[in-house]
Amino acid sequence: QVQLVESGGGLVQPGESLRLSCVLSGSIFSIYAGGWYRQAPGKQRELVARITTGGSTNYADSVKGRFTISRDNAKNTVYLQMDSLKVEDTAVYYCKADRGFRNYWGQGTQVTVSS
Repeated sequence: QVQLVESGGGLVQPGESLRLSCVLSGSIFSIYAGGWYRQAPGKQRELVARITTGGSTNYADSVKGRFTISRDNAKNTVYLQMDSLKVEDTAVYYCKADRGFRNYWGQGTQVTVSS
């Protein structure tokens, strides 16, 4: 059974950084694309960043230049480095692993940016 567990969320001030981690168990992450999504209160879940099995990445326009997605297949982990955080980045962040029609989601981790 494939499971994803996110960690690294928290409360930070604007301009600070956080690194989210997503560990996959029950399979090997290297065969899945990895993605980070977020959902703010009252809003739809949106893609933040995605990394393919080959390491290609894409980002939402709102986070380009501030966030970096990466993967360490030896650790079965995908990361999201978030720098220069803004209040509008506040949301629950979810990790997703996908391969064709197979999609798996983590339970989410709260990121709050507030002064």
